[in-house]
Amino acid sequence: MFKIARGRINNWQVLGAVIFMIFQVIATLYIPNLTSDIVNKGVITGDTDYIIRTGIEMVVVSLITAIAAFGNVLMASQASQGLGRKLRSDLFKKILYFTHDEFDKFETSSLTTRTTNDVIQIQNVMIMMLRMMIMAPIMLIGASFMAYQKNAEMTKIFLISIPVLIVIVGLVMFFAVPLFKAMQKKTDRLNLVFREGLTGVRVIRAFRQDQFEQDRFKEANEDYTNNAVKVFSIVAVMFPVVTLVMSGTNVGITWLGAHYIANQSMEIGNMIAFMTYAMQILMSFMILSMVFVFVPRASASAARIQEVFETKSKIDVVAKPAKLKDEPSLSFNDVNFRYHGAERLALNTLNFKVTKGQTLAIIGGTGSGKSTLINLIPRFYDAETGVVSINGTDVKALSTEDINSKVSMVPQKAILFKGTIRENMAYGKENATDDEIWHALEIAQAADFVKELDGQLDGEVEQGGDNFSGGQKQRLAIARALVKDASIYVFDDSFSALDFKTDLNLRTALKNDAKISQAVVVIVGQRISTVADADQIVVLDNGDMVGLGTHQELKENNETYQEIIKSQL
Repeated sequence: MFKIARGRINNWQVLGAVIFMIFQVIATLYIPNLTSDIVNKGVITGDTDYIIRTGIEMVVVSLITAIAAFGNVLMASQASQGLGRKLRSDLFKKILYFTHDEFDKFETSSLTTRTTNDVIQIQNVMIMMLRMMIMAPIMLIGASFMAYQKNAEMTKIFLISIPVLIVIVGLVMFFAVPLFKAMQKKTDRLNLVFREGLTGVRVIRAFRQDQFEQDRFKEANEDYTNNAVKVFSIVAVMFPVVTLVMSGTNVGITWLGAHYIANQSMEIGNMIAFMTYAMQILMSFMILSMVFVFVPRASASAARIQEVFETKSKIDVVAKPAKLKDEPSLSFNDVNFRYHGAERLALNTLNFKVTKGQTLAIIGGTGSGKSTLINLIPRFYDAETGVVSINGTDVKALSTEDINSKVSMVPQKAILFKGTIRENMAYGKENATDDEIWHALEIAQAADFVKELDGQLDGEVEQGGDNFSGGQKQRLAIARALVKDASIYVFDDSFSALDFKTDLNLRTALKNDAKISQAVVVIVGQRISTVADADQIVVLDNGDMVGLGTHQELKENNETYQEIIKSQL
């Protein structure tokens, strides 16, 4: 836990919290001493002036205690909340740069839990440590010293009460700590089921699986609830038992103190002060124990967060990136690729090259490796062997920024973000003008329905683009990619939701556009009509490139391509 806090927590705020806490503890320890003096020197002797003077001193010390406590809470809160803010920011940044392999390692629900719930656990324990964990040992030592000064013999009573407390807290930790650790995994499971239920609500309704999903969520929810009830019940048992021990200690102190007072070997005020110090000793021990009960849960959370930070990318960062050329081109030379842990290759010996102004189409059956091939271009994955080159340079020799600046990609699933049309288009080009946005919308065949929106470019886009149809979302996603000035435009089966006429109009507009006609265009398609007019067509079958050529060449000579044509007639 301290490892992830290092460099992310404000050391001056921590130091301030410690200093304020020291003043608070010293002032708190001084008050019982003043109470003792009031009883011994004021009440018993009837000295009213002394009582008033000492009372005023107690008020001043109490004010110092309150100010110090406020300062400690303020500094501790700022330090812990600042740590949480920095952790969430660093986690989000780390996750954004995950490759597809790293995303495959962690579930989305788990990453969500680590960024929210796990960070909160660390924040809570951090503020407990800056308050309770600092206060408890200082108070324990200080109160023990002050109690010993009041009556050394009576401190022997702690030889009974403290071992009893140690046994109680030890048993609580033994049973509670494993349950606290299990809560994080159960939170992951709960988030997973809830997230699947939300994202797949239409499928659930279509297949009338409402009750099944409710039962699944109920099972995960009850599992989490039962675990939480069990662990907090165990912790709750500690409070009455500790209170019983503390009350017994008070009874013992009163009984022994009465004997000492009767023998005139102890003053009444000293016994009152001793009882207060005894409570401070036992409370400090209980607080310290409570911190240690909750620390393991935070430690488990810290380990889960550290696992994210320590995940090393399978794609090496280039120390000295090569300079990217301006002439658009894309080539695959003897490229092989397999997914992590897979026995067989997902792509086998791919060889092709397209240059400025050319269109490459990729076609094949489901599972043939079309999207896998596409993912190698922006370097979402690295080829196992062979070279993928952009503008004549191996992608492994380029920085991520250079690759992203030259490749504009429309993914298979059209993703839109909550905001406006203009804000979504800005993902393609941050400083895009209205004319550039409208031009991209015209090419993508999206301008007509955008003009009908209230506000047009400032029209609202709901989360996930839920206020648009599937075809409209695809066209907006295409427009966003076209706004960007790139060398290579990649469309990963991005025309699938378009009717034949819109598909044709869009491809014609792409060919006729001055900017895009000077770039390389890569289209993954399922329909022959989508790929027929491409300059080169790659035919894939189970990861093998079984054909390369124009539509006419493949139609005459390639058996796999002929089968695709026959299946669509």
